[in-house]
Amino acid sequence: MADDDQTTTQQTGGTPPVPPPRPGDSVPDGGLDPTMVFATPPTPPKSMQQAGGGGMGDDDGTSGGANPPPQDAGPPPPPVGVVATKEMGYDDEDIRVLGEVGNYRFGSIGIALTNDNIRVPAHAETQFDEQMFLTLLRGSISLTRDEKWRIIQAIPKLSQFQVDELQKILEEEQRKFSELSPKHLSQLMKLEQKHSEDWKDLQIVSVQDTAKAQEKNQAEEIRKQLGL
Repeated sequence: MADDDQTTTQQTGGTPPVPPPRPGDSVPDGGLDPTMVFATPPTPPKSMQQAGGGGMGDDDGTSGGANPPPQDAGPPPPPVGVVATKEMGYDDEDIRVLGEVGNYRFGSIGIALTNDNIRVPAHAETQFDEQMFLTLLRGSISLTRDEKWRIIQAIPKLSQFQVDELQKILEEEQRKFSELSPKHLSQLMKLEQKHSEDWKDLQIVSVQDTAKAQEKNQAEEIRKQLGL
């Protein structure tokens, strides 16, 4: 990848692209430009077998996201407490995996998280349910940790159409992954566990950023009182 970057730079005569900001970095007043959200353009859909490796803009040091799920001919997992049988359309692998994951169903890990300490920047030009937006965002396994952070920081610059469309995409992602046959549950559970830890990381970063901002404001207030 480094060689490709150098070749592109030599051919265009330009400078290497500036990497997008990461959690903890400073954000310009008025929010992050939406063009800076993804480290790389979203990749085309791949099979679930590749879901854990890439995703949409894999950042260095963060987990890759799952790609959009493929078509799945099998029935979705039965509700917790309902025993899957072959008469219901499940095969041996479905039944085996259901036995391994127990009560896990896609989304059951993310639903136990909270949006506490995640601050949504002011957005005078758009109207939406902030908590619902964050809940959809935290439940995504197609976005990396850093991408989720950058989306939040870009909210002040998003149009109403962009916000609405993003929510639709996140809702569709949840629906499609939840409808995959039980064969995928083990992989989905591992992905969801990793992304839940990433969300907790963002909560810690948000607390640290808030503390830094408070310290900066207090220092500025002291300087004003001293006439500095």
